[in-house]
Amino acid sequence: MYEIDFQKPASVHFVGIGGISMSAIAELLNERGFHISGSDRARSELTDRLVQNGITIFYGQRAENITDDIDCVVLTSAIREDNPEYMAAKAKNIPILSRAQILGQIMRNYETSVAISGTHGKTTTTSMISEILMKADTDPTLLEGGILKSIGGNLRIGSSKYFVTEACEYTNSFLSFFPTIGLILNVEEDHLDFFKDIDDIRHSFRAFADLLPAHGCLILNGSIPNYDYFTKDLKCPAVTFCMDPETCLKAPADYYPSDITFDELGHASFTLHAKDKKDRRITLRVPGLHNVANACAAIALADRLEVP
Repeated sequence: MYEIDFQKPASVHFVGIGGISMSAIAELLNERGFHISGSDRARSELTDRLVQNGITIFYGQRAENITDDIDCVVLTSAIREDNPEYMAAKAKNIPILSRAQILGQIMRNYETSVAISGTHGKTTTTSMISEILMKADTDPTLLEGGILKSIGGNLRIGSSKYFVTEACEYTNSFLSFFPTIGLILNVEEDHLDFFKDIDDIRHSFRAFADLLPAHGCLILNGSIPNYDYFTKDLKCPAVTFCMDPETCLKAPADYYPSDITFDELGHASFTLHAKDKKDRRITLRVPGLHNVANACAAIALADRLEVP
């Protein structure tokens, strides 16, 4: 498999460059000195931003967009084998990577790569973690699954060891990643056009946990039924969070909230309890009980990184 190297910038062409994740990856590599081009069906705010950063974009996908000087072609998951740019790259024997594969290779260039997975809540929790790391002046690189107001888009390029991204289970794309810390927010039935059933989904998340190195960490929701399936014989330590310590059937959660109250806008305040740590009073500026769980996961990660 072709591998990118931050020390040896190459020429990379993105087919479907206007997607929320593809555009962020393209912009990141462009900032790292890679020569980036791409194509998409139509203009958008994301493609306009890429053009403003000097990236060449073709509207409409044609074989002639694949030139001989391209070192690697990256495909979004929507691209099929009859796509003219895919066919041209194959004919020219240009290496082809999926979006997940190139994102995984980017992660290998950072000492601490954080991947946030789960059936739902990924974008919110990624945003919470991003805000914590920025407020702590850690200068992280952030790849969001949506538009984060505080960074003015879906990407923040930092110069530190920290890289944070979402990790989507659909088509097992997160199994191409190389995280050092992984989060599993929840595991429920979803994407049943790809997965056979809940057991198939659980197997995929277990495979994701197995990607973590011995010096890494898994942070997971202790309310997931039989969550020890994800932690048994894992190479790295595991940290649990839970809305109610009593619902963590195998053992008390490492992090859990109590005394939850809501203001008139539905914003929660709660006392966070953490194993071997002082209790903390937390106030959120996003509504809903589900965001208390997301916040517990984000704070557990911050503690793991020793970030205030």
